[in-house]
Amino acid sequence: MRKQGLSHALLVQLKRDPGGLLLDGEPAYTCARLRPGAVLQINLREGLSSGTVTPVRQPLAIVYEDEDLFVINKPAGMPVHPSHGNREMTLANALAARYLERGEPFCFRPIGRLDKNTSGLVLLAKNGLSGCLLSGMAGRRQIRREYLAVCKGRLPDNGTVDAPIGRVPGSSLLREVRPNGRPAVTHFERMDDAAGLSLARVWLETGRTHQIRVHMAHIGHPLPGDFLYCPDFTKISRHALHAARLCFPHPLTGETLQFEAPLPRDMAALLEKG
Repeated sequence: MRKQGLSHALLVQLKRDPGGLLLDGEPAYTCARLRPGAVLQINLREGLSSGTVTPVRQPLAIVYEDEDLFVINKPAGMPVHPSHGNREMTLANALAARYLERGEPFCFRPIGRLDKNTSGLVLLAKNGLSGCLLSGMAGRRQIRREYLAVCKGRLPDNGTVDAPIGRVPGSSLLREVRPNGRPAVTHFERMDDAAGLSLARVWLETGRTHQIRVHMAHIGHPLPGDFLYCPDFTKISRHALHAARLCFPHPLTGETLQFEAPLPRDMAALLEKG
């Protein structure tokens, strides 16, 4: 079962549950041998709970939902997780409220995350099994994300930034290109340009903190509205970055799923001509 993507924690949970593993309707051990025609049934009961997340009703743009996962179009300004200074107005709080209304136990399982001021598609697992499988896919880079970024200046038609990223000494937040940083590779393609700005399609080979923001600033094309790397708020109040496309195989069925979220109004307005 480990080869099917079940984690050690899930296997321990199955072993502890008398009805967790059934072979032809009878309780079975994980070491049981399967006979031709035998039916193995796995029953994973939701045992975890994000009980410390306060339910707070907020609008949610749910792009897709089934019994295993959510895809949500997160607005800029909404953090994914509660943190110090923002315990209630997050994606986790909004989902907790939704589950409370349904009378269902809630466990928050985001697969990857977006910065507070990055808008766009967020993938979340709804149960332990899908969470385990999706996390494995993320580790094998089977979940493909594309971003749209508005950058200062006129970008080349396309390009790749291959430059290691590390922490700025003395700061827990700032990142920069550093010789001793972790490998980071960003690809981009210019889609449009206007008013001294470029719209780029961006995709990553690595997932470093602030990677797109740091790499674009490094090549002289920072994102306007970025309070860390380009604090120019004359036209937009947050960094101009949007998670626009998400593609991955469904963790249980294997069906290829693809989702897109249109460019938000505040970023589109930056490129309006005239």
